[in-house]
Amino acid sequence: MSSLLRLATAGSVDDGKSTLVGRLLYDTKSVLADQLDAVTRASVDKGLSTPDLSLLVDGLRSEREQGITIDVAYRYFATPKRSFVLADTPGHVQYTRNTVTGASTAQLAVLLVDARKGVIEQTRRHAAVLSLLGVPQLVLAVNKIDLIDYDEATFAVIADEFHSHAKSLGYQDGTVLSIPVSALEGDNVASKSDRTPWYTGPTLLEHLENVPVAPDPHDAAFRFPVQYVIRPRTPEYPDYRGYAGQIAAGTVRPGDAVVVLPQGLHTTVERIDTPGGPLEEAGAGSSVTILLADDFDIARGELIASADRQPAVTDEISAALCWLSSKPLKPGAQVWVKHGAKTVKAIVEELNARFDEQTLSTVGDPESLQLNDIGQVTLRLSEDLPVDDYRLSPRTGAFIVIDPKDGDTLAAGLVGERFA
Repeated sequence: MSSLLRLATAGSVDDGKSTLVGRLLYDTKSVLADQLDAVTRASVDKGLSTPDLSLLVDGLRSEREQGITIDVAYRYFATPKRSFVLADTPGHVQYTRNTVTGASTAQLAVLLVDARKGVIEQTRRHAAVLSLLGVPQLVLAVNKIDLIDYDEATFAVIADEFHSHAKSLGYQDGTVLSIPVSALEGDNVASKSDRTPWYTGPTLLEHLENVPVAPDPHDAAFRFPVQYVIRPRTPEYPDYRGYAGQIAAGTVRPGDAVVVLPQGLHTTVERIDTPGGPLEEAGAGSSVTILLADDFDIARGELIASADRQPAVTDEISAALCWLSSKPLKPGAQVWVKHGAKTVKAIVEELNARFDEQTLSTVGDPESLQLNDIGQVTLRLSEDLPVDDYRLSPRTGAFIVIDPKDGDTLAAGLVGERFA
């Protein structure tokens, strides 16, 4: 079992995400005494008799005053069984981009719904985004179960509807779990509630501690985007040329045959350096400096990859886009594509399809993509890029689309055919 679980929360406005995260932090004793004291004082000032645990995560004063959360907040907590990195994403529809950001590296997502409202449009939209990003495990937290008097029948209707929707998105049995919770009262969050005797599954924390998590894909093809070229030119290191970055996928060892892309230069790995000394092996997620046997002219943004399992090198990519801008996207638009450390000019050649996350259907040849639309597009690049299908290598199969006029992020892109 993995010692670390990366998870994200998602849900609509006022479904209680901040309270749930605050409850997890509180129940796992991950809150400092002075933080709890500050929250207690703030709660008393609001006229509350118990601490408002949502204040533990709504860190900005302006957000507290407005009563909303508008950015991704990363939280860290641990139990004796596992450590957790949690991305708490906002619920407002105009901040769907933050859900994309928070869930992009998640191994599990907790999707909240209000037990009084059930599955709504934003629930289905978030589930579609999580499916598109390839998040392998979902938890539906049916929150505020106390406000419907812990009614089993209502919970069952919500759970059945969501499981059916998730199955239509490609989730298999065993990858989706529904849990009745009250973040405010603590029911089924860290401890079992005697007010839901009809629920026989695990608490949320028990599930997070024990859910199987696929290990990092060290057996995947080696991918190393070059972030920085190190050339000290000192008497001690007159000929040193190292390539620094983080391994995106796979494993590398001295002597491995590699190729530098998009140049197509073949060589072997001579050494793997770290601040603590050279390594005999390094895997996905490791930040290292790689020295090659040949003295090539390699620049930031290029990719060092397995010689026998190379990515595609192309100037045209088909990709799914999560459109995140209020400006509509139309065919012929000129944009920038940022892939790893490399940014190139691009033109939107075609809008092939738009996905309707509510009906799970596609619309062919749409005239445009609007804010929060998910579409399949063809992009023509100004120069070749080495790219993987997102399903095979998320780090080298993902990119962002940037507005060349002001540098704003317009879309998150996933290489490959994501839907018909």
